[in-house]
Amino acid sequence: MNNSEFAKGKGKVGKTVEGAEKLSLGISIVVAILMGIGIGIWLNKTFHHIWLLWLGVIWGVAAAGMNIMIAYKKLKKELDEVKDDPKYKNYKIKKEEDDLLDKFE
Repeated sequence: MNNSEFAKGKGKVGKTVEGAEKLSLGISIVVAILMGIGIGIWLNKTFHHIWLLWLGVIWGVAAAGMNIMIAYKKLKKELDEVKDDPKYKNYKIKKEEDDLLDKFE
């Protein structure tokens, strides 16, 4: 049973697991960047080229971007499943909601 299956359960534990999944994206971004910086520092001290530090920073930022992309695809898949749910098929957008959405476009 994975985390999202466990989060669908009822009670406080399911909500906590779901919140932890969302929090883990922020943590993974920070960890990826710090690991890239750490690798860059190690490469710089080993080979004595400052550009290797920046290479490590770029690797860390790229890894963080990859984590964001993975989370985006996972969330999009979940929302697409909800979109096809018959419970939401006949939902009509109210005028106030439509005006609010127009402000963001």
